[in-house]
Amino acid sequence: MLSNKRIQELELVMEFEKVEECFKEVSSWIENDGRKRLKETINLDDSLEMLLLAQKQFKEFDLVASEYCKRGQEALKKMKQWEDFSFVDVHSYRVKLQTYEDELEEFCTQLDETRHRVCETVRLYEFFDKVRQGICCTEEGVKS
Repeated sequence: MLSNKRIQELELVMEFEKVEECFKEVSSWIENDGRKRLKETINLDDSLEMLLLAQKQFKEFDLVASEYCKRGQEALKKMKQWEDFSFVDVHSYRVKLQTYEDELEEFCTQLDETRHRVCETVRLYEFFDKVRQGICCTEEGVKS
């Protein structure tokens, strides 16, 4: 039984190292590129044309960011199988995994919120642009 326990612990360590390597890559991208790009979308421009350009750029970033989120989530999912083990020795791994999971969840949530905000802002500006055009047409009709 002790031998089986040690084998399971070694398997956990080997699996954890693979997940950690993947997550370090994901985490590095989040810190170096992802958060920076999300911050760039905090202040959106005031014109519809500039908003549409920002939306296009965000969509391109969103594809890449979503792929990193997916990779991180898949890596963490692999480690979920180890949650049932009650080894005292795996506590440090669980703490690291929780830290990774929290970081990934925070970034993915921010990505979703930014995606929604950009989309809603563009829709709002499109609405205002239509209203403005309608007012201009009405004013021209009244002047005639």
